[in-house]
Amino acid sequence: MQWKSICVPLFIFMLIGAASRAGAQVTYSAREGKLPLRVGFGIADFSDDWGTRHPRQVGLTLWIDWRLPHMPRTLSGLGLEFEGRDVNYATPDYLPGHRMTTGLAGPMYQWRREHRIRPYVKYLLGIGNIDFPNGTNYQQDTRAIFAPAGGADIRLVGRLSARGEYEYQMWHAIFGPNDLTPQGFTFGVVYDLGRLQQ
Repeated sequence: MQWKSICVPLFIFMLIGAASRAGAQVTYSAREGKLPLRVGFGIADFSDDWGTRHPRQVGLTLWIDWRLPHMPRTLSGLGLEFEGRDVNYATPDYLPGHRMTTGLAGPMYQWRREHRIRPYVKYLLGIGNIDFPNGTNYQQDTRAIFAPAGGADIRLVGRLSARGEYEYQMWHAIFGPNDLTPQGFTFGVVYDLGRLQQ
């Protein structure tokens, strides 16, 4: 009698546990590739928002995107992006030594990941460093910056996609009460290490 009162509930508990383990692997592991990760680089053309002329400079950008795995279908495009940019080339003659370097991270959401064109939006924050010409010893500053952006990945072949995006940066109160708002376009390529299989 005592044996049955212990073994029957234990047997039922083991069956429930086995059934819940069998249902835990819905479709994600069969559909997801190796890593939910994209890496890429691009060429940036940015307006520096500097002085009255608003010069444009060219820079290099590095992206690392990580999709959050096993999300519900409505949130399956949610991820995190890490972005590094160095705007240091094609500097105007009247701004010798002008350079903007940023390291940003934040949430990203991409729609229609399984289609050829995959638009996305993101909101990044991080650190920005600016070097600028000045007649004094004050020729560099580092600030926290915020950067909303949007763009799209267009699949070229296999896991390789072209990327185009627009980004608007906000460097709060860098010179007195005024914000510095560099903005520009970046075009490049991204390689998906774990694109969803179709």
